Amino acid sequence: MSATGEAAPGLRARGAARALAALDGESRNAALAGIAEALERRSAEVLDANAADVAGASGQTAAIIDRLTLDPDRLAAIAAGVLTIADLPDPIGAVLRDFTLANGIRVRKLRVPLGVVMVVFEARPNVAVDAAALCIKSGNACILRGSRLAARTNSVLVDIVRDSLEAGGIPADAVVAVGGGHEALDELLADPGTADVVIPRGGEELKKRLLRDSRIPVLAAAGGNCHVYVDASADAAAAVAIAVNAKTQRPGVCNAAETLLVHRDRPELRDEICAALRAAGVEILEGEEAWETEFLDMRMAVRTVDSLDEAIEHVNRYGTGHSEAIVTSDFEAAARFTNEVDAAAVYVNASTRFTDGGEYGMGAEIGISTSRLHARGPIGLEELTTTKYVAWGDGQIRT
Repeated sequence: MSATGEAAPGLRARGAARALAALDGESRNAALAGIAEALERRSAEVLDANAADVAGASGQTAAIIDRLTLDPDRLAAIAAGVLTIADLPDPIGAVLRDFTLANGIRVRKLRVPLGVVMVVFEARPNVAVDAAALCIKSGNACILRGSRLAARTNSVLVDIVRDSLEAGGIPADAVVAVGGGHEALDELLADPGTADVVIPRGGEELKKRLLRDSRIPVLAAAGGNCHVYVDASADAAAAVAIAVNAKTQRPGVCNAAETLLVHRDRPELRDEICAALRAAGVEILEGEEAWETEFLDMRMAVRTVDSLDEAIEHVNRYGTGHSEAIVTSDFEAAARFTNEVDAAAVYVNASTRFTDGGEYGMGAEIGISTSRLHARGPIGLEELTTTKYVAWGDGQIRT
């Protein structure tokens, strides 16, 4: 119990998780449809709260303001994402293996919910809805801990989700919001009973803190120091378009490119790309300090490399394992880059900006996992499940 006499968030969520996991897919889909409808119906309430949050965030960087801000189109896209999630196949109960042992016992390997998922996120109010929808669809309860910068928006969004769950006969505590400062978060992270997994949705510092302090397993979803490498054989027009898009289409997000690498045989193309970036308002930087930085704004590091080997070495040294791209007309170079670069997503002749649950047909994602265990890349429905072996016998015993 808390000081106010209210049950701890983990206890509340676990009780709801059992009820949620017992529901059929149609009931969970109906709840999602209710959430999408309520987001549209209460859009003015959400946008008013968001406007107040944005007004209170003066002095923050342009990237933070961009992530914090909702407008009618962004809110409509969030609601559409909820409906897309509802339309996806139900992952729960999917049979991954079905076999019979020599003794006649039939064994099936099934997808089941993780249980309780805790999401710690920064000034990204869309995460409140994305995480809730993905967890509901996959039969998990979720605990949401958002940034104070988005406190008003998050509060309204969570109220909409909880009200919609109750209206659909589902316990509201399938989605629990928690607040408080660092000490309150530390208390939650110190108790393995709070959740079955915790997912950070923010920058590298948030990821490092959770990996350092949490006694709950961490599915690391964090920022991205992403690269575009322009190979010697690159098509010039494609290289310019991809580099500019990867940096400028939305510079404050984790799949935006932060470093441009250009093969030494293409100095004229490097100049052309840099001119296009500067024309778009990008500041060009050089040097190791710049290579190590996730800018999340209109700055980009540039380096000339002597070879494909040097490009791969640079990416693997300075990248964060998020999203990397090569622009090339050489199939062997593309194959080596995709095989040897260590990242969750690797692109050939395409922008890094496509690493996104919505773009991948997942409706949304809780984050982009840069972990190597359990899940890597966009965290969607399948990544929020684990497995269970169910065996049916007729009296067999082991001798």
